[in-house]
Order: sequence, then structure tokens, then C-alpha cells
Amino acid sequence: MPGTVQEFFETLPSQADMSKTAGMSNSYVFDIEGAGQWTVKVEDGAVNVAEGVQDADVTISASEEVFQKILSGEQNATSAYMTGKIKLKGDMGAAMKLQKLFPS
Repeated sequence: MPGTVQEFFETLPSQADMSKTAGMSNSYVFDIEGAGQWTVKVEDGAVNVAEGVQDADVTISASEEVFQKILSGEQNATSAYMTGKIKLKGDMGAAMKLQKLFPS
């Protein structure tokens, strides 16, 4: 489990489960307050991460603290969204597929 948000995004392409992401074709901007911004593109199983903001299907905004808790399993992403700790803008269908990117 990566220690920082930066490490999570650096290792995501090698950590993503290609059997779960096969057939996906979505892009996501993660705007993590206090940590930075990353664009994650998933194209039929392959995951590419770039620092900064590019065009994406969904923008996910959260504080570094909340994102760390989601990564560690202390915080459920759905409940974080329902309680306003995560903000989503864009394609909700693509947002629902996001859980496939995270190691379970």
C-alpha cells in the first residue's frame, strides 16, 4: 500500500488489476487538495497516469486526508461521496467504475 497520494498515483499503472479494468475506456481527474492533481486514463485494461489536469470524463475532488483514508480502507468511497467528503463532476457512470482501479 503506497504511503502517500503521490506514491499511489506513481504506482497505479503497475498496481491496477487488468482483469478488472479490461473493457474500460474512461478518464479521470483527481484533484486532491494538499497533494496535487493527476489525470488517470484507462483504455481497455491499460492505466496511464499523468500529473496535471487534462480533459476527462469525471473530476474527483477530495482532501488529502479523506483520499488517504479511502486508500487505506478506513473510509468507504461511496459514503465519503454521500457525506460530501468527495465531490464528483461529470459522467456518473464512469465514476461508478472507479472502484475497479483501487486494490481491494
